[in-house]
Amino acid sequence: MMSTNKKIAHNTITQIIGKGISTLLGLVAIAMMTRYLGQEQFGWYITTISFLQCIGILIDFGMIPLTSQMLAEPHVDNKKLLKNLLGFRVVTAFVFLLCAPLIALFFPYPAEVKAAIAITTVSFFAVSLNQVFTGFYQFKLKMHIQAIAEVISRIVLVVGLWLIIAQKASFLSVMMLISVSSIAFTLAMYLPARNMTRVTLGFDWHIWKTIIIKMWPIALSIMFNVVYLKGDVLILSLFDSQTNVGIYGAAYRVIDIVAQVAMMFMGVMLPLLGYAWSRNDTHTFKERYQQSFDAILMLGLPIVVGLFILAKPIMLFVAGNDFLASAKPLQILSIAVFGLYFGAIFGHIAVAIDKQKQTLWIYISGAIITLIGYLYCIPKFGMFGAAWMSVFSELYVGILLFFTIKKYIKDPLHKKTAIKVVASAGIMGVGIYALPQFHVLLLVIIGGGIYAASLFATKAISPQFIKEILSLK
Repeated sequence: MMSTNKKIAHNTITQIIGKGISTLLGLVAIAMMTRYLGQEQFGWYITTISFLQCIGILIDFGMIPLTSQMLAEPHVDNKKLLKNLLGFRVVTAFVFLLCAPLIALFFPYPAEVKAAIAITTVSFFAVSLNQVFTGFYQFKLKMHIQAIAEVISRIVLVVGLWLIIAQKASFLSVMMLISVSSIAFTLAMYLPARNMTRVTLGFDWHIWKTIIIKMWPIALSIMFNVVYLKGDVLILSLFDSQTNVGIYGAAYRVIDIVAQVAMMFMGVMLPLLGYAWSRNDTHTFKERYQQSFDAILMLGLPIVVGLFILAKPIMLFVAGNDFLASAKPLQILSIAVFGLYFGAIFGHIAVAIDKQKQTLWIYISGAIITLIGYLYCIPKFGMFGAAWMSVFSELYVGILLFFTIKKYIKDPLHKKTAIKVVASAGIMGVGIYALPQFHVLLLVIIGGGIYAASLFATKAISPQFIKEILSLK
């Protein structure tokens, strides 16, 4: 029997491999779209996706952490609960997303963007269903299924883009393809789930009421998250040209991709943290909490350093010469990644220990301050105002979440590994900064090698740890 440690490790490794492949395919898709669409039409794409992401985040309701948390609770009929989570998700997503194309009519967007919003609504409906399946697979420690499904959807996207470019099809054809790839994702999540449980829709009001009671603090915090997660692009699209939206959006797409790493890892840890906390297993909870903190720092710091130093060659490689101007916003936004990763740790911990209500004030105050900042800075400073306010908002939320969680978890986090990780990331940064003549892909490999060697040299990670992860016994 594989130990829980090994299950987590293998679950995480399969996700990392899957995420690595899907990230690579995602970058290929961005490279194809930026070069094919150009600055203005890529701006249309960014505006469309950002508009629907705002609606999508509003109806997110924290379904991924909520699903894994509720399924991990003792004395729960998991089959009945999953049916009702799916039923609740289908009804709420359908009602809210149906309004999206109508709301878009009142925005000063080009006709192509309004049509694209109507088409791509299908994609976001599919994504909303994926949230429940993802929470289910997190609970089952079967996240390799989600990773495979994501890779399948990215393959559909890349192959479809190749055909669209070959046929010289329109912008709206690209948006239709995005919906098709999302449907492929959902099907690849749905089919394996049928072998583990009966996947049907449930409409039990008593269970829905329980879902709503548990959901509303998460949902409210996520609604305020809209302001600082997607408010920048949405407000920029109202005050600036679609060309500048495209330039800023290209940088933001890179940030979106690296942000998924933190959410992926904390998604794996959440049901385990929640399980330990709900059963008063203090020792296991402390162990998982420390592991989460160390691992997120280990993943996040080299990304921040690498993005900041390599912003220009990254944008040149990913998006081409037309998007070199995206390098400056990317450098600024790379700083926000640090706050985003902190927020991922402590936001998920808040859900695990059932303290979502106690963190609401952070999201509400952050949203109000950031919205005021966006409305002042974006008309005056354009994309750079948007980028710096994004940095502020992520750091504000991440740091305050840390201090709030510290109140409820009295045992302090050990900083020994964190210091070694900071030193290792610094050594990596010096190494890649000293080699500007090399291609960005080679620099990423060199930087990764330097960082890994530094982690071993400082004993931030040990050979025994690697052996434990790789052991199948």
